Amino acid sequence: MTEPDKGWLAEIKLGFIGVGNMGGAIIQGLVGGGRVAPENLICYDPDPGRQAQMAGLGVEAALDNAEVMHSPVVVLAVKPQILPAVLAGVKEFARPWHLIISIAAGVPLKVLEETFPESRVIRVMPNTPTLVSAGMAALAPGSRATPDDLALALELFQAMGQAVVVEERLMDAVTGLSGSGPAFVAIFIEALADGGVKMGLPRPLAHTMAVQTVLGTAKLCLEEDLHPAKLKDMVTSPGGTTIAGLHALESGGFRGLIMDAVSAAAARSKELGKG
Repeated sequence: MTEPDKGWLAEIKLGFIGVGNMGGAIIQGLVGGGRVAPENLICYDPDPGRQAQMAGLGVEAALDNAEVMHSPVVVLAVKPQILPAVLAGVKEFARPWHLIISIAAGVPLKVLEETFPESRVIRVMPNTPTLVSAGMAALAPGSRATPDDLALALELFQAMGQAVVVEERLMDAVTGLSGSGPAFVAIFIEALADGGVKMGLPRPLAHTMAVQTVLGTAKLCLEEDLHPAKLKDMVTSPGGTTIAGLHALESGGFRGLIMDAVSAAAARSKELGKG
């Protein structure tokens, strides 16, 4: 992971087109973490409720997307299905001094660079744990993006978790893994809790135990740099309870199902890019 010098964010005006779940999470992470002064942010969303929520943080509410384009750095935080309409409405306002950061899943750099032929663009795939400053983002810079552009974008997303730079050809895989992955993990947590309920635990207790178990396991892997297989072996005793459970998972094709889920999500990301 590249670790840029800190300070870029404090010196620049950031504009957000779209403040839904992800766009709003980024703004809340930046303001709540003290990385950006609210007065250096401006946003527009067609939902008045979203606008009001951001205004409550001290963020300026723009009248439309065109006003957001006055900012030197603009984050396109809209769903890929509506991005074409947004691009059509703002492309005339793009200038050579613009850095455009898109978090629309599946939309390739080629489309962005053709829309903004004089601006610099960076494509980013963040994920929902950004809401709690535990996000994972992957960045793919466009052909005109400078090292300073990339440093700023990295600092932007590292303010809310971890961020890495990847080749664009890997972005669909990133979308399938870290972009869609929180949903897969959520289903596992729910199933783990259901298993506890099946065996007699009260639902609230089963939920708390499942969530903490997943959180602690992930933290252990991350902070101790433990390979998952090594951690699995640490828990698994010969003839014990864990190996019995692992056998049940393997018999049900658990690993293959997870791999298929990532592959399916990546394939859908590729389809969205073509659409």
